[in-house]
Amino acid sequence: MISCRDLTRRFGEFVAVDGLTIEVPKGSICAFLGPNGAGKSTTLKMLTGWLQPSSGTATVCGLDVTKDAVAIKRRIGVLPENLGLFDDLTVEEHLALTGEVYGLPTRLARARIEQLLRALNLTPGRRTFARDCSHGMRKKTAFAMALLPNPDVLFLDEPFEAIDPVTSRVIDEILVTAAQRGITVFLTSHMLSTAEKIAHQFVIIRSGRAVWNAAARELSRSLEEVYFEVVEPPVMEELPWLGHE
Repeated sequence: MISCRDLTRRFGEFVAVDGLTIEVPKGSICAFLGPNGAGKSTTLKMLTGWLQPSSGTATVCGLDVTKDAVAIKRRIGVLPENLGLFDDLTVEEHLALTGEVYGLPTRLARARIEQLLRALNLTPGRRTFARDCSHGMRKKTAFAMALLPNPDVLFLDEPFEAIDPVTSRVIDEILVTAAQRGITVFLTSHMLSTAEKIAHQFVIIRSGRAVWNAAARELSRSLEEVYFEVVEPPVMEELPWLGHE
């Protein structure tokens, strides 16, 4: 469902993504992990047709990201890094606009909107303008927009960041169910424990290169241990003054 071969993106002399090769099958959840600046968001932008690769190839739903970007956008749902919300639209208006953009029949869109508002506990704030929403509410609104058209593939940039524990559990269950029903999920996250719980595949990227790629069933130790080994171990600095006057 998602295929990359030597996918590369340069910005001048800087190589943000360097020769990425991965395969993500239909109906699976791939956790795309790595430190800040590793190239995760740049990869998502290329796979969703918002950024042209410098070299290499990638397909989504069998469509070439460089030649079929518009067709790909019709078949995917995206939770982008910047959320893509409009300050002067309410939560509900964002969802209604999404339904119109995807050409959903009004009655069908309305039914889905009501279900998503309830599922993500957005009903009390449905008429709140985006500019007045907390970051968590904005994140949930953008997530609901990604789900609304019932896409073949979901691309989610940090879906669990700034989300309360109850909603995080709801999102977990939604994504697991979506994968069971054939939707492919490609997500970035710094929440290693959450990723380990729901993902079928883990790809760890560092300095633009994939340094680890394995199926969940191949994990013989915790994802956190693997991450610290292939990315970098935490450096513990002594702070002898802390707690002393």
